[in-house]
Amino acid sequence: MPASGVSEPDGLAPFRSGFGAIVGRPNAGKSTLTNALVGAKVAITSSKPQTTRHTIRGVVHRPDAQLVLVDTPGLHKPRTLLGERLNDLVRTTWSTVDVIVVCLPASDPIGPGDRYVVGELAGLTKIPVLGVATKTDLVSRDRLGEHLSQINDLGAATGVAWAEIVPVSALTGEQVPLLRDLLLAPGSRGSAALSVG
Repeated sequence: MPASGVSEPDGLAPFRSGFGAIVGRPNAGKSTLTNALVGAKVAITSSKPQTTRHTIRGVVHRPDAQLVLVDTPGLHKPRTLLGERLNDLVRTTWSTVDVIVVCLPASDPIGPGDRYVVGELAGLTKIPVLGVATKTDLVSRDRLGEHLSQINDLGAATGVAWAEIVPVSALTGEQVPLLRDLLLAPGSRGSAALSVG
């Protein structure tokens, strides 16, 4: 709900709060991005796929807003019972949040795993979804431009209307403050679902 029409006593800006899910295929940079947004190490990071097997929560707090981020296991086409359970955990999580961040690593071309994740989100029409190009520190500017175009095309092909498409490097911190601001700023499309009060 946009905060524009609500005022607090003494002219203070309204306080907004909500939940956001960080999703993507395995090894898309979800945990590293969660840590960068929160500003502390709350999630284990590893180059080994499926290191995250439970949802991890971290809080982004500012004087005017609070966002609980939920880092989820990598969503993938399951081949095992464990894979099925991890996918169920991700789907349950995103059905209860106010905004979803999809991690799509710039270091890899958009592939079947990315298309699977975004395709699964296509039915969620009332939750803002941000496409985030992660790992931008690993690619050239030209490659990043191609990747951002591919993210846009992926949304169009799957019926997902991106609220924003943002390139970030969680490792160097580049664009992380911008993403945090988009998730928390009043009136932004990404934060439009955060509740006031």
